[in-house]
Amino acid sequence: MGSRMKEFQSKKSPLFVPFITAGDPSPEVTVDLALALQNEGADALELGIPYSDPLADGPVIQRASKRALEKDMSLEKAMKLVANMRAAGLTIPVIIFTYYNLLLQLGEQKFFELASQNEIDGLLVPDLPFEESKDLQKSCSAHDLSFISLAAPTTSQGRLKEIGNTAQGFLYCISSLGVTGARTSFANGLDRFLNEARSASSVPVLIGFGLSSREQMQQFEGKCDGFIMGSTIVSKIEELGPDLLREDKKREALQTFSDFLSKLVPLNVYS
Repeated sequence: MGSRMKEFQSKKSPLFVPFITAGDPSPEVTVDLALALQNEGADALELGIPYSDPLADGPVIQRASKRALEKDMSLEKAMKLVANMRAAGLTIPVIIFTYYNLLLQLGEQKFFELASQNEIDGLLVPDLPFEESKDLQKSCSAHDLSFISLAAPTTSQGRLKEIGNTAQGFLYCISSLGVTGARTSFANGLDRFLNEARSASSVPVLIGFGLSSREQMQQFEGKCDGFIMGSTIVSKIEELGPDLLREDKKREALQTFSDFLSKLVPLNVYS
């Protein structure tokens, strides 16, 4: 595990990890958005790789993938984009969120070479079952990357313990079954699930899928170590997209994005 992820793990709760799609609304603006997220308190960044068949994603992120694919974004290009983020001042960990088919197409060895060259800190593969991920998890460890594991509310205690024992970086606990997207309610038994996950895991436990406000985060006060948020942020990027792509409107649009984030990031949510 690299130094950036170690620093992430040592930070005081609540941790905040936003998700954006690489290339939406453009590769250059993706760099600006990453920096805005860091400036507004993000502790790490999930960088989603656009895919034509995103099984775990709801309509908001599907549309973002479509826009990014129209900009010719790919896994390799997205990984190289992280180097631009670093050059521009991004210091927080970056976790690549990609479907397994894209990783297979690129090749695992090529992936690890690019991860090293472009200062990438982690990998999350949502469609790769835990039981089938062990070789990839070992390869990530060998290359100083954190392999981020997922757990769902339906995960049995025994399986959750196994996932928690091998978790790297942080453990991503899914709030609800189904695809991503803002929700007004979450799975039954979520408090029990989070408590079991924290007991099983030696790394921070973060909850994601459906969170869209500080008020929702406060429901889980003291029950997890942080939050992952995607669709609400990606929806705001979609709204601001036309202005973000205009040089005469870009600065104002980025300020609007930062103002939006300042009301969203869970500052002092546990106070």
